[in-house]
Amino acid sequence: MNKWSDNRAWWLVLPVVLIVAFSAVIPLMTVVNYAFQDTFGNNEFFWAGLEWFREILRSDRFHGAMGRQFLFSFIILSIEIPLGIGIALAMPRKGFWVPFCLILMALPLLIPWNVVGTIWQIFGRIDIGLLGAVLDGLGIDYNYTQNTIDAWVTLVVMDVWHWTSLVVLLCYAGLQSIPDAYYQAARIDGASKWATFRYIQLPKMNRVLLIAVLLRFMDSFMIYTEPFVVTGGGPGNDTTFLSIDLVQMAIGQFDLGPAAAMSLIYFLIILLFSWVFFTVMSYLDRAEN
Repeated sequence: MNKWSDNRAWWLVLPVVLIVAFSAVIPLMTVVNYAFQDTFGNNEFFWAGLEWFREILRSDRFHGAMGRQFLFSFIILSIEIPLGIGIALAMPRKGFWVPFCLILMALPLLIPWNVVGTIWQIFGRIDIGLLGAVLDGLGIDYNYTQNTIDAWVTLVVMDVWHWTSLVVLLCYAGLQSIPDAYYQAARIDGASKWATFRYIQLPKMNRVLLIAVLLRFMDSFMIYTEPFVVTGGGPGNDTTFLSIDLVQMAIGQFDLGPAAAMSLIYFLIILLFSWVFFTVMSYLDRAEN
């Protein structure tokens, strides 16, 4: 007896497929088209092959921006993941303070990226900003527009303030899913807080930590709005990340071919490292279990 299948449900998915095709696939194909061709104007193109890719991969400008981007993502992950785990562990599990803490943690995530950049741009100014005025009053020479270290510290602190909440909420959800029986067994065995964290809480948070690491890596590696608003890529090019350099090349210089090639390389780097993170953490999760 042949089983009858109703494929009419695919018509419900079709609008989503069309929207994705219009908003993602078609622009991607346009970028691929520019990456392998050159033009002298008048909408006339000729084949350029891998010329733009070789130019980008041999460029010191690209290597410098990529190095700054990797350094920024490494610093962000090194701070936000442990900090997020620590705050999640310190949050209450039951009672009145639970919704209060959750709302407090969610507030930074509700602020648009350009607004975050504007807030910290004003906050760090010596003349009108609270942070800048306080540091200046303490005799600390702070100027994120002229000093490289100050600019980096400002961007890192801004990102930690904005996005640590995401790690906290994910880790807190993982902790809430642990049955009380595990904690009761740990108390009966006389396990210390570290042992409870090491053998109960951390293994149970592996999956949410995988999501947190992937999301924070991708977001930090693609960051554009906040550093562009706060420092504009300066002082000099010291905070010019790949995203800022790509926009400068595509819009500022209107070098569409190299910009298209750079955007594809940028995309492949994010895809590769996300796959590496996923593979490694999935292996660790299987090893724990």
